[in-house]
Amino acid sequence: MKILDQYIFKTYLLKLISVFIILMFIFIIQTFWLFIDEFAGKGLDFYIVLKFLIYYSPKLIPLVLPLSVLLASIMTYGEFAENYEYAAMKSTGISLKRTMIGLLIFHFFLGIGTYYFANYVVPYGELKYYNLRRNLGKLKPALAITEGIFNEIGEMNIKVRKKSGEDDRFLTDVIIHEKTIDEKNRIVIKAVSGELKSATIDRQMQLILFDGYRYEEIKSKEVKKQNYFPHAKVQFEKYIMNIDLSQFNNVNLNEELYTSTYKMQNVNELNKSIDSLEVNYFKIRKVFGENFSKNNNINELTYINSSIETDEIKVEDYLNPLTFTIDDRTALNKKEQVLSAAITSVGNLLRNLDVNKRKFFIYQKIINLHKNSLNEKYTLGFGVFFLFIIGASLGAIIRKGGLGLPMVLAILIFLTYHYIGLFGRNSAEDNSISPLIGSWLSSLIIAAFAFYLFKRASSDQSIFKFEKFNLWLMPYFNKFKISKNSK
Repeated sequence: MKILDQYIFKTYLLKLISVFIILMFIFIIQTFWLFIDEFAGKGLDFYIVLKFLIYYSPKLIPLVLPLSVLLASIMTYGEFAENYEYAAMKSTGISLKRTMIGLLIFHFFLGIGTYYFANYVVPYGELKYYNLRRNLGKLKPALAITEGIFNEIGEMNIKVRKKSGEDDRFLTDVIIHEKTIDEKNRIVIKAVSGELKSATIDRQMQLILFDGYRYEEIKSKEVKKQNYFPHAKVQFEKYIMNIDLSQFNNVNLNEELYTSTYKMQNVNELNKSIDSLEVNYFKIRKVFGENFSKNNNINELTYINSSIETDEIKVEDYLNPLTFTIDDRTALNKKEQVLSAAITSVGNLLRNLDVNKRKFFIYQKIINLHKNSLNEKYTLGFGVFFLFIIGASLGAIIRKGGLGLPMVLAILIFLTYHYIGLFGRNSAEDNSISPLIGSWLSSLIIAAFAFYLFKRASSDQSIFKFEKFNLWLMPYFNKFKISKNSK
């Protein structure tokens, strides 16, 4: 490797690593705030939260890495052009293509690495993240009491008007509905104030109430006494409640019940899943079609010649029912019954078809999701490769380094690339377009855009030819100027 290649590679790699770390940190913070509601009030320690973020991090790589490559390449080549280093290279006969050869080789192997990362690391992270999130969802906030509403804690519902003191342990105006053995809310406790003795998830939580009443509806075994609504009322100055939480949050956070969703599978597993799903899907459709045709005699339908209908009723007779004979009225009633039965039968058939249409749509969508996931493992590497070409060419054209204009351009280009890919995948999910086209649509577009920018940058041209635009617009401008002067 020559000294120039080493210098370019070192400069670019330093920027790439710096930008990647910064963006990764920003996305992880955004992820934490996205799931903050699921963490709050569950007594989770820092290790569990950190493990959750680590498992979620591989999902961020398909977003962070392409943006980092695009921004770092714009900054690197923009800085070369801004500091006249690129001009010095060209003066010695070194073209833009020559300066990019080393980094193109690097991104070729980086694209291969992203494939293996997307094929093995991302599914493993999805497996761990998804199961951990499901297990965290089973945890209930033992002491997450919100003011002004009823909060379910164990076998009781508690409502407080205000919380105060350290760790919000002092409660004001407490109302408790407690369930009895028959799962009915027969016990109501009202207290002026209360105090929580435990503020963490534990096997026991102690709640001390002051100055209140305890009401209990008594369920009598005798039917006659039930009509009198017997109940007990107790006044207290201090009432201690011990709530058993041993089963309340008895959740194994390492349990993995979900291991086979399409996001957790690698290429080989996805190919097997797609093959099995398609075979089963076509089999179900074939069976449904045969049964539908057989049950409704669709293959036996024939057109009836109207000439054989000797008892056909005329429109004039239908408009004048008083002229009908008894036989005519009998024939009309039979025809009305047949038509009514036919309308009902057709309505049932249409509803049946509509239900099965939705079922087949969902089945096809599951297959398309698997195909999208399969193709995305390849598109990430191509996206990184072509985004580097776009960034390097754009940096050489705009001749600006730093985090100003390059950051704006990188975000605009990346969002365009990302949302085109999102549109393609969503269209492929509902079978509007082929999953192959939907997954590769954004890569094909940026490949064409990369070729266009590289060609413009290599010939020292701007992105657009404003001269041609001016020449096209000038005749219209002259006509407008002449008409204005004549007035």
